[in-house]
Amino acid sequence: MTDTVDKVDLPYNEGASQQEKIEALEERLEVLESQNEEMRDKLLDANAENNKYQQKLERLTHENKKLKQSPLFVATVQEITDDGIIIKQHGNNQEAITEVTDEMRDGLEPDSRVAVNNSLSIVKSLDDETDVRARVMEVDESPDVTYQDIGGIESQLDEVRETVEMPLKNPGMFEEVGIDPPSGVLLHGPPGTGKTMLAKAVANQTDATFIKMAGSELVHKFIGEGAKLVRDLFELARQHEPSVIFIDEIDAIAAKRTDSKTSGDAEVQRTMMQLLSEMDGFEERGEVRIIAATNRFDMLDRAILRPGRFDRLIEVPKPDEAGREQIFRIHTREMNVDDDVDYADLARKTGEASGADVKAVCTEAGMFAIRDDRTEVSMDDFLDAWDKIQAEDDGEEVSRTFA
Repeated sequence: MTDTVDKVDLPYNEGASQQEKIEALEERLEVLESQNEEMRDKLLDANAENNKYQQKLERLTHENKKLKQSPLFVATVQEITDDGIIIKQHGNNQEAITEVTDEMRDGLEPDSRVAVNNSLSIVKSLDDETDVRARVMEVDESPDVTYQDIGGIESQLDEVRETVEMPLKNPGMFEEVGIDPPSGVLLHGPPGTGKTMLAKAVANQTDATFIKMAGSELVHKFIGEGAKLVRDLFELARQHEPSVIFIDEIDAIAAKRTDSKTSGDAEVQRTMMQLLSEMDGFEERGEVRIIAATNRFDMLDRAILRPGRFDRLIEVPKPDEAGREQIFRIHTREMNVDDDVDYADLARKTGEASGADVKAVCTEAGMFAIRDDRTEVSMDDFLDAWDKIQAEDDGEEVSRTFA
C-alpha cells in the first residue's frame, strides 16, 4: 500500500530552507497522485461490476415480466370468413370467432396453427407442427456416391432411375403417354448388394429433398408415437416436394401381421397402418417418391407390396462374375496396384462374394501391403484377403450355429 500523506515528513519548522520545503511538497504531491491513480482503478472496477449487475437485473426483470404474462394456448384455424377467423382451441376443442388485422389475415389459411390468449384472440401465427425427429432426417448435403460407383447391377440401376429420377427430372414424358409415374420402389436382396448405395446415388443425382430413415426409428415405446412420426415424415416431404423418402430396413415396421396380442406388436402394426395410409390414402402424395430397402423380403406384409404403394419390386442379387470384376475395378481406382493383378481371375475366385465383400477384400489387401511396408498391392494380397474374409464368414456361421 502506498504511504499516506500523514507519513510524509514535512519541514514546517522555522529553520527549514526553501529548497527543503519544495522537496517535501513534491514528495507529498507524488503520494497524492499515486493515491489518485489507485482510486481511479478502483472506480473502473466498480463501474464494470455495476454494469454486470445491471445486465443481470435487466434479464431477471424481463424473465419476471414474462412469468407474469398470461399463458398462450395453441389453436387451429377452422375457417376464414368475412366476419372473422373461426378457430378451435387444442385440448378442449372450444371453438370461437375472432378478429385479426389485415396483415395477419393474409398469412392465415385453414389448418394454420396459431397462439391465442385467454380471450381466444390470436396473438401470433405458429410454424407447422412437425416432429423434430422427422426434421433431422432431412439430408442437407448430397451423398458422395454416384452411379459410376455402383457396379454389377446395371439393370436394377436403370429401373430405379426410371422410377425415381425420371419422374422428377422429366415429368412431361409421363403426361404425354398418359400414365402416372411409379410412386415407389422396393429394393430387396441379400445384405451387401448395393441397395443403400442405389438410394445414395439417387440422392446425389436429383435436386429433390432427400429424407433418410431406418425402419427401426419408427418403432416407439408409447402408443401413437410411431404413427405420428410417420405423419410428420410425409408432411415434411410434402412441404419440400419434390422429395424422396428412403426407408432402410423397412421390415422392422412392415412385417406380416400376426394374431399376437402384445402391446409392442400392436404398436408396430399401428405404425404400419399409418404408413400404408400415407403411401396410398385419400390425400394426394404429390411429388413425393419412396425408396425402401430390406434383406427380408419374405417377412413383408402383402398389403405394402401391392401396386400403388410400391409399383416396382426390384431384386438386387449378388453380382455375377462380370459384375464382380467391375466392382473390383471400381474399388481399386484410387489404389496403387501391381501390374500382376488380374481382375478377371479375382472375379472367378471370389464366387458368391457380394459387392460389400469385394470392397472388404480390396481394403484388406491394402492392409496386407501396409503391414509389409509396401506401397503397391499385389495379386497375392487380394487372394490372401479373400481367404481371410472367407475364414471370418465361416467363423461367424459357426458362432451362430452354437449360439
